[in-house]
Parts: sequence; C-alpha cells; structure tokens
Amino acid sequence: MAFAVPRPEVRPASPNFSSGPCAKRPGYDVAALAGAMLGRSHRAKEPKARLAEVVARSRALLGMPEDWRLGIVPASDTGAVEMALWSLLGERGVDVLSFESFGAGWASDIVKQLKLADARVLEAAYGGLPELGAVDFARDVVLTWNGTTSGVRVPDGDWIAGDRKGLVIADATSAAFAMALPWDKLDVVTWSWQKVLGGEAGHGMLALGPRAVARLESYRPAWPLPKIFRMTKGGKVIEGIFKGETINTPSMLAVEDALDGLRWAEAIGGLPALIGRAEANLGAIAAWVGRTGWVDFLAERAEWRSPTSICLKIVAPWFTGLAPEARAAAAKRMAALLEAEGVAYDIASYRDAPPGLRIWGGATVETADVRALLPWLDWAEAVVAAEALPARAAE
Repeated sequence: MAFAVPRPEVRPASPNFSSGPCAKRPGYDVAALAGAMLGRSHRAKEPKARLAEVVARSRALLGMPEDWRLGIVPASDTGAVEMALWSLLGERGVDVLSFESFGAGWASDIVKQLKLADARVLEAAYGGLPELGAVDFARDVVLTWNGTTSGVRVPDGDWIAGDRKGLVIADATSAAFAMALPWDKLDVVTWSWQKVLGGEAGHGMLALGPRAVARLESYRPAWPLPKIFRMTKGGKVIEGIFKGETINTPSMLAVEDALDGLRWAEAIGGLPALIGRAEANLGAIAAWVGRTGWVDFLAERAEWRSPTSICLKIVAPWFTGLAPEARAAAAKRMAALLEAEGVAYDIASYRDAPPGLRIWGGATVETADVRALLPWLDWAEAVVAAEALPARAAE
C-alpha cells in the first residue's frame, strides 16, 4: 500500500549527491586522465611540474596571498589538519570550536592525544555554533570553517581579531572553492581534493600564512613528530614541500584528476562561478524547504546554512513521534529508497548527526539535478510515512 505513492517523472541526470568523495565535474570523462604521468617518479622533472601546477592553480583560483605557502600533503584533509595540530600547537593555550563530528575529532586529538593542559573546547550541538564572542585570540584557535556533518558554516571572519596573538587554524575541506575565505584572518587553511572540485581521495592541501611559518621556525613541540608531519629542518621551513616536493609518494593519476578539476573551474569563471553554483544549489533547496512542511534545515539560522553539505531534519509529526531508534531507521529507509530508484546516492545523514538527509550542493553539482531530486524527496517521505503510520497506530 505504501508504494502506491506516485513516483516523479523527472530524474536527476546525475544521482551523485555524496558529501565525500563528491560528484565529478559536469561532463567528466576518464579520458581526461590520459596524460597522467603513470610509472614515473614524482621527483622527476615533468611529474614534479604537475605537482607544482596543482599548487599554482589552486593558489590562483583561491586568491591566496603571495606570502602564503601551499603544499600537497599525505592523508587527505585529515593529514593536513593533523600536521598543523602536531607541529604548531603547545606554544600557548588553545580554543577548539566543536559543533560537528570533525571539530569534535580535532578537540579529542588535542585533549586526549596531544594532552594539552591549557585547552578549552567551545561546544555547540548539531545545528548550532559555539558563542564566537567567547573565543580568546590571545590563544590559538582551531575550527572547522564548514561543518560537513552538520550543514553549519561560520558566516564570515568578522569575529576573528585582526590583532590576534595566537594562530587561527581552519579545517576548510568542504568550504574551499565554495566559500570566500578571509585569508587575512586565518593562519592555517586545509582542504582535500575530493570535495568541491570532485577530485579523487588520498591527498590533502596545507596552506600556511606567514605567522604560521614564523611559529614553525621559532617553536619546537615537546613531543616527537613522525616523518610525514615534519615541515622544518635545522629550524627553517622545508621550502620544497611548498614547491611540489611531496613528503610521501603521491598518486600521479589523482594529480591529473585534480588538475582536470582546477582547469574546469578556471574555464567556468573561477572562484566567483564556483561560489555561485554552490549558492544556487542551496537556494533551490531553501525555496523547496520554505514550501514543504515535513522538512527543515538542521542549521538553526539562515546565515549558518552551508551551501555544500546541506543537512536537513525531518519535522513531520509522524516522524517526531517515533522512538529515537525508529526515527533513525525511517531516515535511513528514505535514503535507501532513493538509492534503489537510482536518483540519489549516499544522502543519509552522517552517523553521528541527528537522523535526516545530507545533500551535497558543491560546485560540481548541477542545480537542475538538485531541482529534479526535490520531488523524489517528497515521494520518499510519503512512502515512509505511509509505512510508519500503521505501525504507530498498532502501538
């Protein structure tokens, strides 16, 4: 009986709405990788030039200041963040903003692994932000610029002190290339290839401002650093890391794929076009949420809504009246129905987040596909509601 709900007629051309790895650029074909430097040493002249090209194109596309350094590092965004935390923290106290799972992870690393005695964790539940006015910029600050698992972003950099004494370390993995980053208010920025430009996983990007470099050259942590974390030698930053001389062996196939995404971004109009595409996707979903009674944004305020990891909560009475385990099962059932229909893959909320849906709206996603998806969300909700109501009536 539940499946008597009519299916929409139009399907998204691409059903890839995963929040990582994310959709490939429109028109992508693996033929774009034909020139990859396979079977070559990454230290040889031509492969090294490809690595340096990723750095140069990324810098230019993001409008990174000339006095910043940018390098390709191991282990995706996680590796980039960990390099920053283990290499830079400990010189002074640190404030960590935790409002979703990755920020909570950095807080755990700082408190439980680095065991910094002077660490404050400023927390907020999913959908919220910590009190930004409580941050002390005499201390180091660690935050996720965009909460990939909560759909909440920091609205701007106005709250960050320009005359700060500490460093601001921003995990921007689902923000870079989709949001304007205030470089003058940040000291470390990290991201990965598999987010906004749809690259392949495995490599991270670590950007260091001059104040971060000064810290590296003047401060030595009390703990030993693994080889893949070391960015200095003889008290000086290893400049080669920021010129394509990677610490470990990179995948030249993934490098070619990253270059393809960067060239596409340049061809469509650069950073303004990328931001515009992501905001258009958010706008399409916001308009639908505004006229739909069963769903709302997880983010508590409109200015906090992420245009990339768009997290939605189910507010229909049939859903909110269920027990917690049943709510989680119902949300997963909706995502499974959409996957079975081939209209949306991997859009269940993150495992630690409240049950709901998470739709990637980054620049590689076409707004036409987002609009085509929305009636299917209504369809899935109606199907699962029809399944749930008889069960509730029998209770």
